[in-house]
Amino acid sequence: MPSDAPAPQPRSWRIALPHSTAAVPIARALVRTALADLDAPADSDTAELLTAELVANAVEHTDGSGPIELVVELLASGCQVEVHDHDPGPPGDLSRLLPGSAPDPWQEHGRGLLLIRALSSACGHRPTEHGKAVWFTLRSHPAPPGAAAPRN
Repeated sequence: MPSDAPAPQPRSWRIALPHSTAAVPIARALVRTALADLDAPADSDTAELLTAELVANAVEHTDGSGPIELVVELLASGCQVEVHDHDPGPPGDLSRLLPGSAPDPWQEHGRGLLLIRALSSACGHRPTEHGKAVWFTLRSHPAPPGAAAPRN
């Protein structure tokens, strides 16, 4: 007998993206869609911005030997986004700004990791079987008092 209960929403997504700039808007759309399912959503604009930075960095700073993989996980306290690539080298220092490494205000590049450090609640990178994963976490924003409950 079929159930009338709605199917549970996924709590994580994993998608292979092309190793091209076309991956950036695809990743942004996936993050926005995933965060729409949260009861107390993290800031989807910030999540999209940071995801775009990670994907753009993976496209720009790694060779095109394989796809980039995007993993979005909804957590009880917000969300975590990971971008996997095939280059085992670290992405730079996600923990702090190194002395003498401030971005040049006249250059177009060099602010991505700074944004990720400044706007996420946590970030880092880790080795994977096929390269590395660079990640960030955003915390949920509690609903203001008297706000309507989200509709499912």
